[in-house]
Amino acid sequence: MVTPDELRDRLEQIHERIARAAQRVGRRPTEITLLGASKQVDPERILLAIECGLHHIGENRVQEAEAKLASIPALRERATWHMIGHLQKNKVRRALRLFDVIQSVDSIRLAQALERVAGELGRALPVYIEVNVAEEATKFGVRPDDLFPLAEMLAGCAHLRVDGLMTIPPYTDDPEAARPYFRQLRELLDELNRRRILPGEIRGLSMGMSHDFEVAIEEGATLIRLGTAIWGPRPQP
Repeated sequence: MVTPDELRDRLEQIHERIARAAQRVGRRPTEITLLGASKQVDPERILLAIECGLHHIGENRVQEAEAKLASIPALRERATWHMIGHLQKNKVRRALRLFDVIQSVDSIRLAQALERVAGELGRALPVYIEVNVAEEATKFGVRPDDLFPLAEMLAGCAHLRVDGLMTIPPYTDDPEAARPYFRQLRELLDELNRRRILPGEIRGLSMGMSHDFEVAIEEGATLIRLGTAIWGPRPQP
């Protein structure tokens, strides 16, 4: 179990790295949101991180999030909760009772289900469109060419607000190898804004994890999803 001092030190070091990466490309560190990706992290450690100043938490699975929030109800109100894993249509209602943001909208059918349930619950729901920039067969997300039809559908939703795009590039030990994928997502966001498909300018880019977040920041990330860098190594499933 990580101690409060260890966790505080890790978060401080991460913020220092965020600041240096942002300054290298003339950005303000305050433009970047740090999210703790808490898959397989026990709720006590999540609460400790929140107490150390971590304000955004991301979960991959509805069932795991339900169990954690049920075990320590205070978690729900003390952070902004993001769904960052693949969301099945049959779990939409459960997800909307748990999460403040859905980052993994990857199909028109899922968007339709979210719109319907959000309307029934009287919610205005921020979402990100997940883009499979590398078009990997093993990953979820819309293909780059399919981004724009999905955005057009979302533009007509009364209860969903698109805050940005999200991606997970192919894993590599070399952070620089991820740069082209981060750049591609930024260029897709620029094109989305040029086409004026969605109301207003969309700025959110959720990209970058523990091993490559500095490169992601250099390419325009506004939200980074860190797991190991915060919590340390986690057991393999």
